[in-house]
Amino acid sequence: MNEDLSDLRAEFDKFVKQECAIGEDGQIEQNRDGGDQVDEEPTPQFVDALTERLLAPAISGVYLSRIDIKRVAEAIDESIPIKERTKMVRALFRHTTKKEYLSDAFTEITKHINGRIMIYNELAEAFPASKSIFDAHVSQSK
Repeated sequence: MNEDLSDLRAEFDKFVKQECAIGEDGQIEQNRDGGDQVDEEPTPQFVDALTERLLAPAISGVYLSRIDIKRVAEAIDESIPIKERTKMVRALFRHTTKKEYLSDAFTEITKHINGRIMIYNELAEAFPASKSIFDAHVSQSK
């Protein structure tokens, strides 16, 4: 049993040395800025305006989290890493070249916004004293 574990450990150590960046102190170094070069690539003009309106709850009426943006991407068969929300939206639309892609993306975003509206409506029914607050968010969303 100990031989199996030591063999496994040796194999793991070999993999780490070959495949991972090791610093002078022997610790694994992560490239924290590895994706930042991609983040600086240009995006279509509409992306900045869309990002401002979509990610600001005061404008859109809803808060779209990172996981919401990730789910939108997955729904349209796109893979984007979880980062800051702004960077995620830019990654989602960076290489947009087809009208169908935009339509699918906006359909999924609309589904997420409508899902939030349903939650707001349920909360307004459950807590009538707060209905005016939720109604204000719902009216911004439409």
